[in-house]
Amino acid sequence: MEIQEFGTVRLFPLGLSRDAREYSCQRLNQILADTQILYNLYKKHHWLMRGPTFYQLHLLLDKHAGEQLELVDKMAERIQTLGGVAVADPRHVAEITVIPRPPNGCEEVPAMLSRLVEAHETILVAAHDAAARAQEMGDDGTNDLLVSEVIRTGELQTWFLIEHLVDTPLVEGRKA
Repeated sequence: MEIQEFGTVRLFPLGLSRDAREYSCQRLNQILADTQILYNLYKKHHWLMRGPTFYQLHLLLDKHAGEQLELVDKMAERIQTLGGVAVADPRHVAEITVIPRPPNGCEEVPAMLSRLVEAHETILVAAHDAAARAQEMGDDGTNDLLVSEVIRTGELQTWFLIEHLVDTPLVEGRKA
């Protein structure tokens, strides 16, 4: 038997209105679901990486996955702190995510990296919007989490991925 329904908030004495807490929980749960999918995309692409930059990308994607997992925990704990219920079951996450599902098989490396960049952008757009609205509603904690953690981590990781997608001309050595 459920003791609290998803989408509801308990009354906690946090100095925040119920509306602010409900709004933040709803937005954080969406970003949390999308971040859980991003984490899983990172792990999938980490395992399926191929090619001449295999080793570097294999390590980079695993590092990024670990950082996304830390964000998942921080967002879930913020939702719980606000009196809400964090989305956790993978089936529920799959129902509410807006990140497109990848093919079940292996894609080419640029396609995998581009998929990660697109997922980051989806999360970053939502995080910027949610942070601004949380700030307007007086929820400094949610604003700080979104700006200091989600946005900064996402922007940095996106930059690293984009730099792997740049065309690098091959340089041939001089022939004697």
